[in-house]
Amino acid sequence: MSRRAVGSTRRNGNFPFAGAFNSKSKSSPLLSLGLVVVGAILIVGYVYKGLGVFGGGANVVSRVEGDFSCTLEVQRAIPFLKKAYSGSMHKVLHIGPDTCSVVSALLKDDEIEAWGVEPYEIEDADRNCRSLVRKGIVRVADIKFPLPYKAKSFSLVIVSDALDYLSPKYLNRTLPELARVSSDGLVIFSGFPGQQRAKVSELSKFGRPAKMRSSSWWIRYFVQTSLEENEVAIKKFEQVTTKESYQPSCQVFHLNSYH
Repeated sequence: MSRRAVGSTRRNGNFPFAGAFNSKSKSSPLLSLGLVVVGAILIVGYVYKGLGVFGGGANVVSRVEGDFSCTLEVQRAIPFLKKAYSGSMHKVLHIGPDTCSVVSALLKDDEIEAWGVEPYEIEDADRNCRSLVRKGIVRVADIKFPLPYKAKSFSLVIVSDALDYLSPKYLNRTLPELARVSSDGLVIFSGFPGQQRAKVSELSKFGRPAKMRSSSWWIRYFVQTSLEENEVAIKKFEQVTTKESYQPSCQVFHLNSYH
């Protein structure tokens, strides 16, 4: 008995915290399970934060298949455009790739009549988009040529991800057309320099890589095309976006229609 006591004392004497280690070994399954749960929570939180679920949406850069998209930015900006243009958004035309998504978002408001023009062939359109095309709400048309609408057919015209792919030669034709079919204003969403570049596989669709131009370039071009900035809309849009802490991921230009 004495030997057993001495032997036990000797082992614990060499390792004064042996009891603590024995306790940890007994609870290790619970500890491991707790670590797994905590890790899973952290991973889920990280993913949702990236998606903007926890209030980070205002800083998330919109992307479609890894490429920057101002068309998705239009959808985020709809509530602010409604406040900035108030009664001028009763009949809206959107022009740009994936216009079906913008038109669908606008049509959720019973007070808005929305139409769309898709500048490129729709290859993988979903059922909703095919329905909009079949009803004539969305048209597929080359915007380098006159639009199939009468003058002042729409109160507001919104364009995104389309002008960036046009050379100045075709911009000279397209931009006046956009202003012609609008009565209360024209809103242009354009990428910042260095943001968007068409993939090699998309060059056949767009015809040329996107050219992101600076705001100063656009403003000079508007002056040359006799298009004036809509100062009233600019001020209202800035007020509502500042109040909601919304920072557009694209350049947003507000222009007056031709009178």
